[in-house]
Amino acid sequence: MAEWNKTTIGELCDSISNTYHAKDAEVVLVNTSDVLDGKVLSHNYTPNRNLKGQFKKTFIKDDILYSEIRPANRRFAFIDFDDTGRYIASTKLMVIRARKDKIRPKFLFAILKSNEIVLQLQHLAETRSGTFPQITFSSELAPMEINLPDLETQDRIVTILDAVDGKLNANSVINNNLQAQAQAIYEDMFSAHASDAWAQGTLSDIAEIIMGQSPSGDSYNENGNGMVFFQGRAEFGTRFPTIRLYTTEPKRIAKENDVLMSVRAPVGDLNIAHEDCCIGRGLGALRAKTNHQSFLLYTLFALQPQLNVFNGEGTVFGSINRDALNRLPLVIPFSEVIDRFEKIVAPMDAAIRANHDESCRLIALRDTLLAKLMGGEIDVSEVEI
Repeated sequence: MAEWNKTTIGELCDSISNTYHAKDAEVVLVNTSDVLDGKVLSHNYTPNRNLKGQFKKTFIKDDILYSEIRPANRRFAFIDFDDTGRYIASTKLMVIRARKDKIRPKFLFAILKSNEIVLQLQHLAETRSGTFPQITFSSELAPMEINLPDLETQDRIVTILDAVDGKLNANSVINNNLQAQAQAIYEDMFSAHASDAWAQGTLSDIAEIIMGQSPSGDSYNENGNGMVFFQGRAEFGTRFPTIRLYTTEPKRIAKENDVLMSVRAPVGDLNIAHEDCCIGRGLGALRAKTNHQSFLLYTLFALQPQLNVFNGEGTVFGSINRDALNRLPLVIPFSEVIDRFEKIVAPMDAAIRANHDESCRLIALRDTLLAKLMGGEIDVSEVEI
């Protein structure tokens, strides 16, 4: 087996703070909420005039974006695309660049996203004084000691991990395609072929709305004691939220398969409850009054322009209350049309859920494998690349 040498993370990479100065008409703003467990979630352009003060950092391919706030939320991403010229990262995201003569960028990212490192950083963040559990590159990350193999061994380990990540990416592509198809079916059935005979109604006609209420802070824990607790959008993933906290004193409960909506800025972001859970005041849960949960979900996607009004310019903290949600106007199709949509789309949503569950199992396998690979417990010298 290859020899592993002790070093520090600070000796293997740099924290980059290059400021964006270009005058492009449109740019992509990347906040901490726009990265999750390896990926940049948002690639949407916005007018440069909307550039906020906290968006300043540039980055390039093979860089790593890593949130300074609450490392346990896994808000980090590996930049695997070239066209980064008009991307700007928040100052709350560290831009970490590998010294390629010492460490492969993907191997560095594997280290930084490993459970061992994330848990250490979360502990360090919680011991610092401040409003949020926070870390910095120089104080917490750079001094951390790791064991590092030679570049050839790094390449072999990255190849093994890429095989698992390839399947995860395939599941993600399938799920994105399924959701896009479902939204296209909704658009065709309920917009392109809408009927004047359909009733005018409000969201309260088709959905029960439960607004979140945060339990006592003393009841929070991360060791699985009590009920899963989601505070707000910070735990949202691409479709299902990431579990971070539990509470022994749940107040407001969302049921499995309820639609979770962010009711504080940004208002209207959606996820699906993977299981019964407690929701905090940053979320609402919406449940179909009839057995048409898929119809409700894609109706909420279609209502995004109305929900975006509550994030209006000049509003520091956008929000929406239960009354305003209840009053959102919408057209209610005939029940037989909704039934037909549900029969087509509900199985697609079930497939998305099944792929997500498989990905969760693969992530658990990958994390177990990663710990053994990083600890040198598995000899990768015979792995064919």
